Formats: sequence, C-alpha cells, structure tokens
Amino acid sequence: MVNLTKRVVDAAEVRPVEYFIWDDALPGFGLRVFPSGKCSYLVQYRAGGRTRRYAIGLHGIWTPETARREARILLGRVAQGDNPAEEKRLDAKSMTIQELCERYLADCERGLIPGKKGRPKRPSTLAIDRSRINRHIIPLLGNRRVKDLTSSDITRFLRDVAEGKTKIDVKTRRRGRAIVRGGIGTGARGVGLLGGIFTYAIREGVIEKNPAHGIRKVADAVRDRRLSDREYRVLGEILTEASTNAQFETATKMIRAIALTGSRRGEIINLMGLEVDVERSCFRLQDSKEGASIRPIGLPTIELLDPLLPENEAAFVFPGTEEGKPLAGFPKLWKKLLAGTPLADITPHVLRHSFASVANDLGFAEATVAALLGHSRGTVTSRYIHTIDTALVMAADAVSSYINGLLNGRVFARSSYSLDRPSRRAALDRLFGEQRQSTATIEQRLAA
Repeated sequence: MVNLTKRVVDAAEVRPVEYFIWDDALPGFGLRVFPSGKCSYLVQYRAGGRTRRYAIGLHGIWTPETARREARILLGRVAQGDNPAEEKRLDAKSMTIQELCERYLADCERGLIPGKKGRPKRPSTLAIDRSRINRHIIPLLGNRRVKDLTSSDITRFLRDVAEGKTKIDVKTRRRGRAIVRGGIGTGARGVGLLGGIFTYAIREGVIEKNPAHGIRKVADAVRDRRLSDREYRVLGEILTEASTNAQFETATKMIRAIALTGSRRGEIINLMGLEVDVERSCFRLQDSKEGASIRPIGLPTIELLDPLLPENEAAFVFPGTEEGKPLAGFPKLWKKLLAGTPLADITPHVLRHSFASVANDLGFAEATVAALLGHSRGTVTSRYIHTIDTALVMAADAVSSYINGLLNGRVFARSSYSLDRPSRRAALDRLFGEQRQSTATIEQRLAA
C-alpha cells in the first residue's frame, strides 16, 4: 500500500518517460514524476464520461500534506458535480495579463514562487516587481488575454517603455510623489519580469509557451564610476562640514559606513545592533541580497559604529524619527547633501564600486574582494569566516584604513599601489604600520 509521504516522493526514481504514483489512502490523488526529475501533485477523476486530471502544483512548493488537503477539497467538489480541470481550462482562456499578475504577486507573497537561490522573494524585491507591474505592465498589457500574447507584443512593450509611453508624475501620499520615466533599462527589466511571470503561467497550466523567451534586450550600461583619491578627500570635506548640521548628522555617518565597508545602501539603512559583532570585527547580516551574510569589517568601521550601537540589540543602528523604524529618508538626505557639489552625480553604489576598486588597487585578489563585498560568487565568506576570519578582517582593515585616510584628507602616493605586487605589499606595511598584518600573509592564508 502506497501512502504519498515526503520519503516516498524523495525516493521516486527518474525514468526516461513520465509515470504516476497513486496514493492508496486517497483514491484519485497522485504524483506525476517527469523525466527531468521534477514531481507534480495532481488529482484524477471522471467527469462527462472522460478521465480528467487537475495539476495541484510542484513538489517543493507543495508538500505531500498540503497537496493532500487540496486534493480532498478538489475531489469533494467533483463529488458535488464540479469539474475543476474544465473550469481551470476556461479560466486560462479568458485570463488577462492583469489577472495573471495579481495571481503571481499573491503567490509571491505566500512564498510559493522561489526567487534567488530558491528562496522566497524578499519584500524589497517584491515591492520592485509590484511597481513594475503597476507602472508599466498593466498600463500597456493589462487588458490583453494571456493566451493571445505573442513575442511581437513583448517587443512592442519593450519599445513603448523605452520611448517613455508609461512615464508619469503623480502624488502618492501627503508628501510623496511617483516619478516614472521609463527608458531602455526599465523596459529591459520589465521584459525580464514578464519572462518570470510567463514561466509561472506555464507551470500553472495557463499557457504552453513563453512569449518573452528570446526577446533581445539592450544590455544595461556597465556602472564603472568610481571615486578618485581627490574625490574621496572632497567627500570627506563635505561630510565633515555637514556633520555639524543636525539634519545631516546621522546621514553623514551612514555615508561613511557605506564608504568604509562597501555595503549596499539598504544593508546600512536596516543595520541592527545585533548584526554588528565588534569583538570579531564583522557584520552578521540576517537578510542581505544574498541571504544571511557575514562581512569582515576594519577597525575604522568599528570605531565609527561602536559609539552608535543601541542598548537594545534588536534596534536599528541608524534610527529614524519614527520609533522602531530606520532612517527611511536617507536617499533624500543623500541627494540634498551632495546637491551642488562636485559629487552630485554619485550614488551609494558608486561607493561600493569604489571600495572594490581600492581593494583591487591595494593588490587583493578577486576572491578576497568578493568576500569583503559579500558576493555570493564562490561563497568565499561562508568558506573562510570560521577558519581564517582574521585574514579577511585584516584585508577589510587595510582597505577601510586607506579609504578612511583619504576621507580625513590624507594624501597617499599613487606609487604606493601602482607598483608590482611585492612593492605594494611593502608599501602597505609602511602605510598601516607594523601592527597590521601584511597583504602577503593575508593572501597566503586565503590561498591555503
């Protein structure tokens, strides 16, 4: 007697052709095993003299227990004369893009649609998806039926967004505005989201082919803007002057934190006391873009953040005016602080890119730089942090000390990191003193 449990599903063998495993405890409830190895729960029943099958969903998104509960409901409806498979077919034929997007967002909110690395989409990512859907996809395609959409429609959507047909400037709340400009990059990202939505529609049995597949998109411009040594010193002067203004006091510290760590803007805005490990000199971020992330940080960062750490570890390091909330107005303060200065064009991401560039200038290998930034590539941090964390901390210390020196107006000879690697290592020892571990020792330990 077969009872569909997780153990049975996980043990299902992969065959050259698809096959079914039927549950003996609930007749009509079964598992469809595809040659690719994927498994889908379904119910099978007879209606109108024909055998019908209704797909519940993929294993992994559905568990045997939740699928069994859904199967009981469906089979109960069948016993009352309903035909779920036919209703789904008719719904799919008449479903509009707007209805599909609403269903997609609802399943995202329930965590049923995996995002990066198979994890549920983060709230910030979901908010961006919802904005693209409401500002671009629904205005241009919302009333179209999903099954009627073709690749040429998607190409037209890309062109219309790029030409600014969805641009709008509206008041969203008492002090809020939504300024939508469109553009080539916005259109390309909109097509990428549509591709994901149509993949979801295929999995749900709404359509059989993805009309966004193969659409040629213009690649986003490579963001290679970085700060020069002189610009770092200019930024330091701006921050020093603005720090005496109560309006900018917290924002200037946040900008310094981004510059000294290469962190993403959101990681610093939402930084909590419990995520700053002063003793081990690292961030222990609970929910970054790459998920949970451990980032080594240097002594200048510790000296900046230590006095700011809240007594309640669950509180934000950079609190806003509203209790229990971070400084949500940081993006506006950033623009206001740098407006009219030689650095009016830079963004927080420029500081992140500059941090990586300085690390590279100082002779650190790509894998080391990736670990300092928290990149998922190679999972360097996760491999090293418990075994040779001191090496990564020293690397972070070297980079942040150099940047901190520039922000404080110090002038370093360009030759100190434009020489060959042995010379750069010797120059680092001179710059940061004998108490700091040399770059050579750091990289030897990283390579071990």
